[in-house]
Amino acid sequence: MHVWDKDGTGYLFAYLLFLLYWLGATIYKLNGVERILGKLQLIATAPMGLEAVVARELNELGYETTTENGRVLFSGDLIDICRCNLWLRTSDRVLIKMGQFPARTFDELFEGVKAINWEDWIPENGEFPVEGRSHKSQLTSVPACQGIVKKAIVEKLKQSYRTEWFPENGPRYVVEVILLNDIALITLDTTGPALHKRGYRRQATEAPLKETMAAALIQLSRWNGHRPLYDPCCGSGTILIEAAMIAWNIAPGLRRSFPSEHWPEIPKRLWEEARDEAFDAVRDDYPLQLTGTDIDPAAIEIAEAAAKSAGLAGEITFKHMAAAKARPEGEYGCIITNPPYGERISNDKEVEKLTRQFGEMMLYLPTWSFFAISPYKEFEQYYGRKADKRRKLYNGRIECQYYQYLGPLPPRNPQ
Repeated sequence: MHVWDKDGTGYLFAYLLFLLYWLGATIYKLNGVERILGKLQLIATAPMGLEAVVARELNELGYETTTENGRVLFSGDLIDICRCNLWLRTSDRVLIKMGQFPARTFDELFEGVKAINWEDWIPENGEFPVEGRSHKSQLTSVPACQGIVKKAIVEKLKQSYRTEWFPENGPRYVVEVILLNDIALITLDTTGPALHKRGYRRQATEAPLKETMAAALIQLSRWNGHRPLYDPCCGSGTILIEAAMIAWNIAPGLRRSFPSEHWPEIPKRLWEEARDEAFDAVRDDYPLQLTGTDIDPAAIEIAEAAAKSAGLAGEITFKHMAAAKARPEGEYGCIITNPPYGERISNDKEVEKLTRQFGEMMLYLPTWSFFAISPYKEFEQYYGRKADKRRKLYNGRIECQYYQYLGPLPPRNPQ
C-alpha cells in the first residue's frame, strides 16, 4: 500500500472518481431533455433512402452520428440547433429528443410525457400543438394519443406555473409523439416549415423536385463546382440553384427563419453567431459553369426568378430549348436531371423518346457523366445501356431509381 493510502482512502477516492465518470458517460436527464455528457440529444430527420447522406453531412459538420430508419441521431448544444438548421441540405427537420419510453397503454403514455420537465422549454404563454404517428403499436388512434400528450403537458405546466389556463399566444413549440412497436418517442421541433423550404422559390412548375432531394442528387454524383453542370429538364431550376449553393458553400437556411429563433431558451446571440459564421464561410470567388434548359418557356421564367431570389442572378444560364437539341459545352461535365414523369408528361411513349434522346446525346459527350432519377424500370433499356450504379430513392412517395452513368474523372491539376 502506498504511503499516501495507508488507510485505503486513496483507493476509495479513485473508485469514486471512476464511478462518477461512468455515470457522466451515460444518458441522464437535465432540464427535461435527454442528454449525453451534458449535451442535448438531437435528431435530423431524413427522407427514406437518404439517411446515409444526412449522416455524412452531419459528420462533415463535426458530429458523431447514429443512423436509424428515417432519422439520424447526434448530440449537441444550443448553438448546434442553430448551425444544423442553417447548414443541413438533405434533412427535413432538426428535433430535440425529449424522451423515449414504453407506452402500451394511455396511462403509460400520459405518465411518461408528464415526467418530462416541459416548463424548462415551454413558457407560460407558449403555443404547443401536438402532432403524432403510430405504427405497429397497441395505441393505434393517433388523435387520442395526441390528446393524451397534450393533457399530460398541460398538467405538468399547471404544477409549474400555478395556473389553470394557458393562452398559447407566444412562441410556437411543436411537440410530436411517434409510436413504434409500443415505444413512444417524444420530440420538440426546432425547424418549423421543413428545411426544403429555403425561401428562394416563390413559384414552382408541376410536381417540382424538393430542394433537399436536389441537394442529395448532387451530393451522390461526381460533380463539384469546378466542373460544368447541365440539366436538360431544369423545370424550376432547383438542381442548378442547389448546386451553386453547394459550390459556393452557401448555407441553405440563410434566407429563412425558424420558430426556435423566438424561443427564450436559445439566446439570440447564438443565432447571430451561427449566421455570422455562415456568411463568413461563403466562397464565391470563382465562376460557375451551370446551364439549364427546358421545353417549357414558363418553366424558364420561374427558374430565372428563383435564381434571382437566391442571389444567383447571372450565375446560372437558363435557355428555352428541347433536350434533343442540347449540346452542353466543356469537358468532364455532369448532367444531373429529374426528367418529367407522372403529372409532368402525358404518356410512356414520350418518356421513352426523351430517355433515348439522353442516350444519343451522351454519345457526343465522351468525357461527361450522366445522372437521372426516374421511376421507370425500362429507363436503362431506353437509354441504351445499363447504369454503372443504381440507388433506390423516393421522390415524394414515388419509388425511383437514381441511374448513374460514370464518365472519366478530369485529370488532376498539377498545381
